[in-house]
Parts: sequence; structure tokens; C-alpha cells
Amino acid sequence: MTSEHQGVRLRPATAGDAEAVTRVFLDSRAAAMPWLPRIHSDADTLAWITHVVLPTSTAVWVAEAAGEAGEAGESGEAGEAGESGALLGFAALAGRDELDHLYLRPDALRRGIGSRLLAEVRGAVDGPVQLYVFQRNAAARAFYERHGFSAVAFDDGGRNEENEPDVLYRWTPRR
Repeated sequence: MTSEHQGVRLRPATAGDAEAVTRVFLDSRAAAMPWLPRIHSDADTLAWITHVVLPTSTAVWVAEAAGEAGEAGESGEAGEAGESGALLGFAALAGRDELDHLYLRPDALRRGIGSRLLAEVRGAVDGPVQLYVFQRNAAARAFYERHGFSAVAFDDGGRNEENEPDVLYRWTPRR
């Protein structure tokens, strides 16, 4: 299902989005977490997005700049933030309830795009949603806390390949 609001369209990701999703992933992490070690090359990250994230996630949504009706491309090009079809961010659901990825281009922050992607994930899950975020990623932690997530466990980094301490967050819908 595709939805459009304020010049941004959300739609399910396709295999053709792999390069643009990879670029968003790499650029977002570099801008938001410059202290995070780069474990993999850009080519290895593209292979992982192409062969693991996109085909094996429960669902992946992309946010792209919407132009005039029928103008937005589905090629997954990176483009400029306002350019029709430019991929601005993505979210991936793993299993039944884990938000595995939510990344935005650095030039697409504070426009409600992350909130819309998060709403898509919540809408696809019947019950609580959980996610991990690095402890030092204060902006991401504040974003999730503003959206009703609570920290439920802290880890020393042994569970992720960056060996960076992280936090397990959980959101439970109101009944």
C-alpha cells in the first residue's frame, strides 16, 4: 500500500531500491554516529541490503519525495531531497515485532518522515514493538522516547558486531 502526505510518499520497498537504501543507511550512520566503527565496505553493505535486508525482512518501507501525480520514480535513485522519487528514508520490520532499521537521509530530518515510517511499522504489528538503539545515539533515543518507547534493558555491546553498548526499547499500544 502506498500513502502520500506533505510531498512524501511511503511505499513497500522493492529490490530496485537496494542502492538508494544502502546510501541512506551509510549516510545516516556517518552523520548521526561518527564515532561508530565502519565494519564493512560500501560494497559489502550493498550486498547485505540486497540479499538480506530487503528479501528476508518481514516488511520494508521506503519514504520518497513525491512529485506531481505519476511523476515519482520507483527506481530508488538517491536524488536531491526534494527531487521526485528521491529516497529519503526506510524502515524494516524483522520477525513479528522488531523494528530492525529506521534510517533517514541527514537532509530529511525533522520533517515527520521518521514518525510516518514508525507509524507504518506500528500498524503492521499486532501488539508491542521493540528495537535496539546504541546508547550513545542520543538523537535516536530521544526520538523513540517521544514516540512512547521505554528503555527496558541495557547491553554492553556484546550482542552487536560494532561492540557498542545498546538499549532495548519497547512500545506497547494502549488498549
